[in-house]
Amino acid sequence: MSEIERYTAPRSLDEAAGILSAGNVTVLAGGTDLMPQTQAGRMHFQPVLMNVRRVPELRGIAEENGVVRIGALVTITELLESALVRERLNLFWQACDHFASDQIRNVATVGGNLCNASPAGDTLVPLLALEARVVLAAKPNGTLQTRRVPLGMFLIGPGHTCRAPAELLAAVEVPLPPAGFAGEFYKHGTRPGLDIAAISIAAGARMDGAVLRDVRIAFGAVAPTVIRAPRAEAALEGRKPDAALLEAAVQVALEEIHPISDVRASDWYRRELIHNMLKRVLANVCKL
Repeated sequence: MSEIERYTAPRSLDEAAGILSAGNVTVLAGGTDLMPQTQAGRMHFQPVLMNVRRVPELRGIAEENGVVRIGALVTITELLESALVRERLNLFWQACDHFASDQIRNVATVGGNLCNASPAGDTLVPLLALEARVVLAAKPNGTLQTRRVPLGMFLIGPGHTCRAPAELLAAVEVPLPPAGFAGEFYKHGTRPGLDIAAISIAAGARMDGAVLRDVRIAFGAVAPTVIRAPRAEAALEGRKPDAALLEAAVQVALEEIHPISDVRASDWYRRELIHNMLKRVLANVCKL
């Protein structure tokens, strides 16, 4: 474990970005991923440890102009207790209800879960289905700047994102789903609330008369990152749902995933789970 030479706790986003710009900084928020990973030797502390929990710009949940902004420091418990998240982003809220234990939820942050970039990350799957984007802040030339990156482009590999070392994830922005949109989150594990997902699914759509519109399907733990299933979505879009259509869409989805075999499940078992559970999730979304 590397030795920490300096501890700092900035009180503004501008100050935090300035510290990051100097380099060699480890960012600490909830610490529910950072601390176990450093203790296991998978990560090493940089000389500067920066605790961002006093940065007010990283907090809060608010809706403006059809977009819900969720600060990076918002905890899973705060998301569960938010009426805005439950009512307008219910697909995301469901995932938070399957996230770890109460003790972990009280300190784990949405920003930390995104930056950890696990292909099995619970919040990543619904956020990808909801077409979220992250807000990254940096101070490259003495002036605070931000950029927005779609979540699908932010996540580039297991444990890896496109965030530069001098950037801080400030928030995630989620466009409100269209009126009538209904979604469902499913996570499979021995103890679904506590275990890392063997697979997870986030699916949603709205009924336009008798046909499906705005179809979204996302998976976790079946590829190097969480993924959308665009071909399966296209197979359902604009079609009247029935059992045969759902089975056909599931078969397309099975061609879009690339699961591995590991300690949680085999490739074969993950495919069986996707086949059976995606069909059930889609049937619930379509109210079949």
